[in-house]
Amino acid sequence: MNILQSDKSPNTSETVGDYIKRMRLMLGLNQKELAAIAGIHLQSVGKIERGLTTKLNSHSKNGLASALQVPVEYLEAVCRGTPVVAVSQLKFCAPCWTPGTPPDPLWMDVRAKYCFLCGFALRDRCSHCQETIASLKHRFCPFCGTAYKAEA
Repeated sequence: MNILQSDKSPNTSETVGDYIKRMRLMLGLNQKELAAIAGIHLQSVGKIERGLTTKLNSHSKNGLASALQVPVEYLEAVCRGTPVVAVSQLKFCAPCWTPGTPPDPLWMDVRAKYCFLCGFALRDRCSHCQETIASLKHRFCPFCGTAYKAEA
């Protein structure tokens, strides 16, 4: 399922719990799967979605951002109740990224231009058709079929 980046941004009146639940359901995950992928307790996911937890620590924020394939800035904005100021896109480092896995949260930072590990420029578009990357869940561009990462 390809989810457009605009569909991933939080709505203005959305709580952090509502936002996380919406994103989880868009990805077809249950709470247990989200907790496992994010590296947090199942009870934590339940408390967040029920509105009992409204502030996220950095571990939870980074884990949830990675699991939900959204920029950390989106979670920070929805926790503060403010609109997302800078629109961020999915970005990845071709040498470091493992196809089919979510991008590293540091690559999603709106200021990130280069990989923090190897220094290569981050990519936010298909190298063949130049369409923006809608999802890194799959290894191929949904528009032209080209692999995001060339096989070695």
